[in-house]
Amino acid sequence: MRYNINNGCLSPKVYLQTPNHTTMKNPWQFDAAMVAQQFATNVSTGLSSEEASRRLVRYGRNTLREKRGPHPLIIFAGQFQDFIVWVLLAAALISGLLKELVDALAILGIVILNALLGFIQEYRAERSLSALKKLSSPTARVLRDSKEKVIPAADLVPGDVIELAAGDHIPADGRLVWVTPNFAVQEASLTGESLPVNKTTVVLPEENIALGERMNMVYLGTCVVAGRGRAIITTTGMETELGRIAGMIQEIKRETTPLQKRLERFGKWLVYLCLILVALIFLLGILRGKQSTLDLFLAAVSLAVAAIPEGLPAVVTIALALGVQRMVKRHSLIRKLPSVETLGCTTVVCTDKTGTLTRNEMVVKYLYAQDITFEVTGAGYRPKGELLSFGKSVNPDDYPALKRSLVCGVLCNSAQLTEENGVWQVIGDPTEGALLVCAGKVGIWKEEIEKEFPFFQEIPFDSERKRMTVIRRIKGSSLGFDSTGKEERLVAFVKGAPDLLLNDCQTIDDGTSVRQLGKEERRKIEQLNLWFTNQAMRVLATAYRVLKVVPEQIGETAAIEKDLTFAGLIAMSDPPREEAKEAIRRCQQAGIKTVMITGDHKGTAVAIAKSLGFFEEDSLALTGAELDALDEMEFARIVGKVAVYARVSPEHKLRIVSGLKKKGEVVAMTGDGVNDAPAVKEADIGIAMGITGTDVTKEVSDMVITDDNFASIVAAVEEGRGIYDNIKKFIHYLLSCNAGEVLVMFVASLVGLPTPLLPVQILWVNLVTDGFPALALGVDPLNYNVMERPPRHPEERVVSRREALLILSQGLLIAFCSLTAFAFVLFVEKGSLSRARTLAFMVLACSQLFHSFNCRSREEPILKTGIMANPKLVAAVAFSLLLQFSVIYLPGLKGIFKSQPLSGSDMGTALILSFLPLWVVELVKLSHKRKG
Repeated sequence: MRYNINNGCLSPKVYLQTPNHTTMKNPWQFDAAMVAQQFATNVSTGLSSEEASRRLVRYGRNTLREKRGPHPLIIFAGQFQDFIVWVLLAAALISGLLKELVDALAILGIVILNALLGFIQEYRAERSLSALKKLSSPTARVLRDSKEKVIPAADLVPGDVIELAAGDHIPADGRLVWVTPNFAVQEASLTGESLPVNKTTVVLPEENIALGERMNMVYLGTCVVAGRGRAIITTTGMETELGRIAGMIQEIKRETTPLQKRLERFGKWLVYLCLILVALIFLLGILRGKQSTLDLFLAAVSLAVAAIPEGLPAVVTIALALGVQRMVKRHSLIRKLPSVETLGCTTVVCTDKTGTLTRNEMVVKYLYAQDITFEVTGAGYRPKGELLSFGKSVNPDDYPALKRSLVCGVLCNSAQLTEENGVWQVIGDPTEGALLVCAGKVGIWKEEIEKEFPFFQEIPFDSERKRMTVIRRIKGSSLGFDSTGKEERLVAFVKGAPDLLLNDCQTIDDGTSVRQLGKEERRKIEQLNLWFTNQAMRVLATAYRVLKVVPEQIGETAAIEKDLTFAGLIAMSDPPREEAKEAIRRCQQAGIKTVMITGDHKGTAVAIAKSLGFFEEDSLALTGAELDALDEMEFARIVGKVAVYARVSPEHKLRIVSGLKKKGEVVAMTGDGVNDAPAVKEADIGIAMGITGTDVTKEVSDMVITDDNFASIVAAVEEGRGIYDNIKKFIHYLLSCNAGEVLVMFVASLVGLPTPLLPVQILWVNLVTDGFPALALGVDPLNYNVMERPPRHPEERVVSRREALLILSQGLLIAFCSLTAFAFVLFVEKGSLSRARTLAFMVLACSQLFHSFNCRSREEPILKTGIMANPKLVAAVAFSLLLQFSVIYLPGLKGIFKSQPLSGSDMGTALILSFLPLWVVELVKLSHKRKG
């Protein structure tokens, strides 16, 4: 075994022999090479795929065991916990004791059917929510077969070598083998320590050392807040520190949405109202003395069950869960159910530029070096293209400063350019990937250059300095960076924002020598940078510094990043997404404002905003510096007009979101980096990018966009509005139908009519109408105009006064038709009470089923929405009609429901009266449409 430790870091050049087993107690007590040997792994190549597969079988998946959901039998038993169901069961028992066996069995049958329906609803909701959890599995960057791969974190095994960077969640417990000096981890979830912990790779000799003091270990459930590192996985799944805690405390908390809370309050009020009405009907029947007390009691209880929409919460849960799964197909993964409701209220979308509004395929278009501007051909991530100067192809070897500029960009780079089956892709930041692609076009490859310039130290990018520096060893005059001799030197390679980096450049590389950077050259570089940015390009400057004497303050950034030699400019473009332009137009149509918040140059950001159509004549653009110059009153005055924020820091993003919320806006905020997390958390809807987003940002978000596309955000808003609309539709349907059932009995008691419906018939109507049609309305297709109206207010009532009047009027219409059928047979045709009840029973059920088509839209007539637009509703109504006909015509059922077969003329009367509510409501809609 050969290994080398430098400054507490394991050198990448390590050969490790295979040990007998892969377990280790207290890995912090051993050096990194010993840990690697013990786990039979190689820190520079990782495990092979075959070995990882064998270990996955041996150790199991890297997941925490979740507490199982309720058993289906428990869910079914829960359907019998309502007070009303207990009363109904008591009524069935009393009927049985009085030898009314048919009534008792019928009531029990209805109760069981209702329980089955509720069970199906809740069970489907549990399955839907469980499926959502599986969709949000995290990923990890791991070395497998000498390549860096992104795999599901659940597939990690002991001995895997993982790469870590700022923003990543630690996917399992591991021993660090290499870190940058600023590598820090937030471990508050395990230790309670609020401050990040700086990590190292040095051996800790103590055996019994506290978790928070294990400086060379990382643990599942914590996250990297700064720097980069590499670790060997030591334990996975339930064997991790977090897994042990999870084994002791399994707590799953069901999330209740604001809508469900409002519905719960509304439902209680509705229950009290219904019970008062049912009590009145019961008392009126007692006072008249025409029926037995038992019959009146059974009718009252049955009516109470029919009047109260006890299945409403379950239907709401199903609508939310199924709607959220539908959103997944449109690249929107909802992490928190309440955000579905908030989406429909969104008034401002604050979005990043790169990858969200643009294609996130950065391609270098221009290079500037040796006082020449070169054009770069080629598209995408395939490293094929040419360098053009004044339209003619040139040989890059003739321009050494140009090559040194690209070498700076390649060595100061965390991305990887890979090719698999002829497809080139970038792992990491697209901007850094574009540098690798461009360098590949001129024959400079990262793997080869890194061998020539061994790594020494890194100063990572941060939003304050806006640059990244990597220090590497150099010997002799490799590529012309140092011509002072053959002794080993250090070179600091720097890339960053031109406007800041240029201030620290004192010399310039002109290809043949390094000379002083003059004022005129500075001005020319600044003007060229401005021209590039005005063309909606992102520009990076490259520079370097040969450290002939290593500064004592090698860890101090300022000591390294000064007296630099300017190498060149690299201008790249990320064209706007075509679908983003249409999505922004739809946002404007829906009353939603788009605001771009980017770290890019102001000119670039404004150019993109104009091309996408949301930067108008009166729009403003602010930089972070300009924002700092505004006090709170000034900012509050103009915040509604600002369409672009450029060159912003995390503090700026937080201030922007807070300022918009203070103005009463409902803000959706997108983010991908660690610096976006505070603003994403502060927003009403925090949206993380699924591809480029860090784990920290995803953790605090409400929603993850799986394709990093702005159009998917707009699609999520559209779906959010549609889900809320559907919830309102079936609430309207349930309440108007239940109002009709109550009013039939109430009006009949009030005017002294015989009871128009028997208890078993009331229960059946409630079952056949409130079940499948209500569920079908919950998955109704989106209305065509859902994005053509302004956002709804967050505190909008579940049922407004206007809607309550509409529900009551439609309930009266349904009751009128049923009572008309009852009275017609009883008083006009002098028919039997049984026949009158059967006709009223038929009309009440069918009119409610036909009324479900009314409820698809309160404004648009059926001719506009289309009868077949929701085939699930058509199927639900057809099936329910079949059930209704069966209890009238099937010999075995008509006795239970005390019904009798209807003649052709009776059936014609029933159908005419049943369609009447549909026709009347449609005529009212058409009338309002003409007036409108």
